[in-house]
Amino acid sequence: MKKLEKRAIICLTLAAVLFLGVAFFVGRFVLHGKNWATFYANDSIYEEGILDVGRILDRDGNVLAENKDGDVKYSDDESVRRATVHVVGDKHGNIATSAENAFRSKLVGYNLITGTYSLGNRGKDVKLTIDTEACKTAYNALGGRNGTVGVYNYKTGEILCLVSSPGFDPANPPQISDDDTSGIYINKFFSSTIVPGSIFKLVTTAAAIDNLGDIDNFSYQCTGSKEINGEKITCPSVHGKVDFYGALAQSCNCAYATLTLQVGSEVMEDYVKKLGLTKSYDVNGIETAKGSFTFPKEARLNLGWAGIGQYEDQINPCSMMAYMGAIASGGKAASPVILKSLFPYKKETDQMLSSDTAGELQKMMKNNVKSNYGEGNFPNLDIYAKSGTAEVGGYKAPNAWFVGFIKNEDHPYAFIVCVENGGYGSSVSGPIANQVLQELID
Repeated sequence: MKKLEKRAIICLTLAAVLFLGVAFFVGRFVLHGKNWATFYANDSIYEEGILDVGRILDRDGNVLAENKDGDVKYSDDESVRRATVHVVGDKHGNIATSAENAFRSKLVGYNLITGTYSLGNRGKDVKLTIDTEACKTAYNALGGRNGTVGVYNYKTGEILCLVSSPGFDPANPPQISDDDTSGIYINKFFSSTIVPGSIFKLVTTAAAIDNLGDIDNFSYQCTGSKEINGEKITCPSVHGKVDFYGALAQSCNCAYATLTLQVGSEVMEDYVKKLGLTKSYDVNGIETAKGSFTFPKEARLNLGWAGIGQYEDQINPCSMMAYMGAIASGGKAASPVILKSLFPYKKETDQMLSSDTAGELQKMMKNNVKSNYGEGNFPNLDIYAKSGTAEVGGYKAPNAWFVGFIKNEDHPYAFIVCVENGGYGSSVSGPIANQVLQELID
């Protein structure tokens, strides 16, 4: 009897182990099956390590890349190839956030039942949200300069324009040495963090509106510099007496250092988190880089510079664009997406701002355009914006930024433009934003 009991226990134990093993395998298969099936060793979908199935289309159905016969056929237009390379990818998979990499299983047509099988072994079409002509316009407007341009619909989340430079022609890729530092394979919109300069004042502005009483009566007499602990915060010019609106429109560093010190380091830390600038956005499975910021409690000079968008501030362009969308739409917006879908599921950002604070920021950004950038430079656009000129150290010219949104029922677009080492934000990056937005609306 005891022997039977032992044998029964052993059998039950083995059965339990078998059941757990099967359950573990099934779980792993569900979670990782697409990675196993789309591995480079699968000869049915790869030829000599190059994906052999699937097509990548823009939002209008134009073919941007077709994987076939061990090669990739791109658009016949070289400007389109260069403008979209960081979104589409290259045949060797060097761009980590590209469609060729991020949506490989969709291109293959993988599912749990049939695996990688597809009719005629052609794979599937992956349609992106981007507008090819807008990307081409942005690429040409950058004119070979390094930087990034992004535009998205803050109501639906669709990214319409995404360009990163330097780029290359994927049909004729360059030879890159091991010590090359050009960064041609980096999608700066998704994967980089960059010194923001004065566009960060829109963060400090939100913190000041919410946390400083009687902010409407704020005024500051700018003499061109502000001394803190024996060192100076400087402005490019003497602004004279500025109120809260004027401080933002004139981008007065001294006034904004004063506001930052009044707000304090803890509040500033809270706001970069609250506004989504330290998080990673999930763009259909593509993870964006996280911004990083330091607001010293004791070093008041450094805290002042941090509130201006300098010191150790590093911002991700996609995250900042989403913040622009939240200002435009009353405090929260649609999260960015890059895949076009027949049945889109709109995911929203967290509530970044109250509707009152968002409304006040809208008024201030409109005032920037009217009093500084000139509405005539943006014909037929109800545009709200902030420029930025970010010092990057050394002998390089500053980064030129221009961020904001337009109000248009049919075209609710938020945008971000950065030209690295380009000079002054509104004069360098403003015209690029105008060209791209005009193309999208036309």
